[in-house]
Amino acid sequence: MESKLHLNTALVDRARESARRIALDTQSFIDGHTTVAVERAVCRLLGIDGVNSVEVPLPNVVVEHLYEKGVLSFGAAYFIGNAMAETGRSPMRIAEAIDRGELDLTALKPHSIEEIRAHIEPVAKAAADFIAGNVAKREALLSEYGDKEGPLIYVIVATGNIYEDITQAKAAAKQGADVIAVIRTTGQSLLDYVPYGATTEGFGGTYATQENFKLMRAALDEVGAEQRRYIRLCNYCSGLCMPEIAAMGALERLDVMLNDALYGILFRDINMQRTLIDQYFSRVINSFAGVIINTGEDNYLTTADAVEEAHTVLASQFLNEQFALCAGLREEQQGLGHAFEIDPQVEDGFLYELAQAQMAREIFPRAPLKYMPPTKFMTGNIFKGHVQDALFNMVTVTTNQRIHLLGMLTEAIHTPFMSDRALAIENAQYIFTTMRHLGDEISFKEGGIMETRANEVLKKAAELLSQMEEIGLFAALERGVFADIKRGRNGGKGLAGVVSKAAGYLNPFIELMKGGAGK
Repeated sequence: MESKLHLNTALVDRARESARRIALDTQSFIDGHTTVAVERAVCRLLGIDGVNSVEVPLPNVVVEHLYEKGVLSFGAAYFIGNAMAETGRSPMRIAEAIDRGELDLTALKPHSIEEIRAHIEPVAKAAADFIAGNVAKREALLSEYGDKEGPLIYVIVATGNIYEDITQAKAAAKQGADVIAVIRTTGQSLLDYVPYGATTEGFGGTYATQENFKLMRAALDEVGAEQRRYIRLCNYCSGLCMPEIAAMGALERLDVMLNDALYGILFRDINMQRTLIDQYFSRVINSFAGVIINTGEDNYLTTADAVEEAHTVLASQFLNEQFALCAGLREEQQGLGHAFEIDPQVEDGFLYELAQAQMAREIFPRAPLKYMPPTKFMTGNIFKGHVQDALFNMVTVTTNQRIHLLGMLTEAIHTPFMSDRALAIENAQYIFTTMRHLGDEISFKEGGIMETRANEVLKKAAELLSQMEEIGLFAALERGVFADIKRGRNGGKGLAGVVSKAAGYLNPFIELMKGGAGK
């Protein structure tokens, strides 16, 4: 892609190389560890599901059993495979026996690794084949209906009740939404288990459960067939159950997942060691399932100034790109995040927003960039808010952003009504149509405000990544390089769930899934 901003390509290469080295250094730590959430995800992929009589999920029962016995370092698959070889039972029947207190996985006769693999690998392969079938189903529907060109209009539902969410989601799809994101209930990211079944009570959102995923997927397929469009489904693969939710999403054909360890570290105070390990396996699963991940750099600008700290957004995008590549996620699956969050009172702020968005498009040309609307400086004045959203829509279409989270004129007042969404969709569709090829028709002044701004941001991002390369990611996060928030490497939630891998550790799904969609 020819740079309209005349970006310094040597600086781009330098920043990307620093990010690559930071990611590889961190990956060496990740590769030596597992977590309780990773092992619960393995259990789920092996077919262990449901809850016991006191509502504890059976994947938790199995993993807590191994954790308490001090042997989780070998992986859940190792002991489940050994139990299959010894008892002839399925993983689900083994989990139920553990729950009843009838089976101690560590007391069984040990079998050879060859025998263990012979029992576990066919089950793992069946799960991978099922997920590959979901990938094929998505591709078949996109081929039948055709995929939308230009920005995908991304709309949120957040009633707390999955059945009410479905009503709102179907209405939004009929109004023109292309992606439906079901917001999770407040605080779910801090639960170290995944709730079970369909749910009707949530605060500020709806519980992410496999049954809720199934119900919403079926509803969107139904309205998609009526509309002759493929409606993408998004949820939140983050928090303390990141890899489990990735597994559930893969099994239920979700299309987009919010998936960013840095967001959890900074804004949910989740331990950095725990969530970076969890992120890796979640991204391996997402890569295989053909899921587009969304990253959370836009959130940095809710606590830090969007003019002064724009370079931290770009630096984080470089890092997320490299962590995604480590997990096998193709560039086309990397919905790197950024946002339209400059104070409207800043002179030429629109030019800075346009420069930042164009810069992201040029540096990450194949990524389906996720662009977030103004929220920080929305005041409740719905008329001004509608104008702010219109300017945001103009930047999206001019710079070819792909995943466009729709701005709402009632932001800062209440959860949007269906009528608010209808007006917002109408606003976006009008601008996307009337300005469809504006970006192809214009160039930017050489040496002008936009070119100068973009190259300044790039230079500062490259310098920041160079500094981070010297000290490593953990130390950089301790110093508060992102969002003006400092976190300790041994602080936050979930550290107790981190386990060093033993020499005989087994996780068949990394071998099966790493390398991309439906491999």
